[in-house]
Amino acid sequence: MKRYAFGLLGMVVVCCLAWTGQAQEKQEKQKKQPLPPKTPEGVQALRNLAYVPEGHERQKLDLFLPKDAAKPLPLVVWIHGGGWQGGSKEFTPAFFLLSKGYAVASINYRLSQHATFPAQIEDCKAAIRWLRAHAKEYNLDAQHIGVWGGSAGGHLVALLGTANNVKEWETLGGNTDQSSRVQAVCDWYGPTDFTRITATSQKANGPISRLLGGPVADNLEKAKKASPITYVSSDDPPFLIMHGADDKTVPPEQSEIFADALKKAGVEVTLKILPGAGHGGPAFSSPESRKLIGDFFDKHLKKK
Repeated sequence: MKRYAFGLLGMVVVCCLAWTGQAQEKQEKQKKQPLPPKTPEGVQALRNLAYVPEGHERQKLDLFLPKDAAKPLPLVVWIHGGGWQGGSKEFTPAFFLLSKGYAVASINYRLSQHATFPAQIEDCKAAIRWLRAHAKEYNLDAQHIGVWGGSAGGHLVALLGTANNVKEWETLGGNTDQSSRVQAVCDWYGPTDFTRITATSQKANGPISRLLGGPVADNLEKAKKASPITYVSSDDPPFLIMHGADDKTVPPEQSEIFADALKKAGVEVTLKILPGAGHGGPAFSSPESRKLIGDFFDKHLKKK
């Protein structure tokens, strides 16, 4: 009987230690995860606004408005990255624009585990139309909307900039009397031509394959349709493209061929290759990079 009791006690101790270890491991992981940036003082935060009525839980945006603005504000919309299978609107680098006379929005969109392409660009276009439809309510300048995104978000903002006339992507969420056209695009290291990212695109479970619903080799037409470079034309808005020279996730060539295509079409484009930078990192949020981004949006979104 004593042996049984000691054995039972030992099992309880082992279970408690295991549970404690798991709890500590979970706490350590939570400590390592970065916290979302705090809303700056003097800014009104409107969170989880549904841009598709009764839509998917991801079809929501956050809107940040400087208080007591004397006139309608130009708007910059941040679109997060994460391989089209992760990421969140909670993390936006655009807050510094709030003190420069902008309103800022940050959107979520359906991920590839929820729906394959073109669901993601349909959501982004629906969000832009919703923001225009509510411009008067939130004191926004509907004629001056810029977009900014990184990686998968860079792909989506580039697509917003070039795919202005794809009517089949404009039906979701209503507000069809509004335009999803944007007036300036800041693209951070986004893929622009899926047919030329062979190493990544051939992986059956890779992010591009999951986005398209299968490997590029089996979905060439869909890959072309999802590529911003496919739609480049002379009426595209100005672009600022930034890419790390040592990016091993999305090759810098993706931004170089895209910038060349825009230039050939007569579109104003600035390509900035950051020496030593990879797929994101501190170089993109340096004072020099922030100035470049701020000056770009000032030039194209602020009324003269």
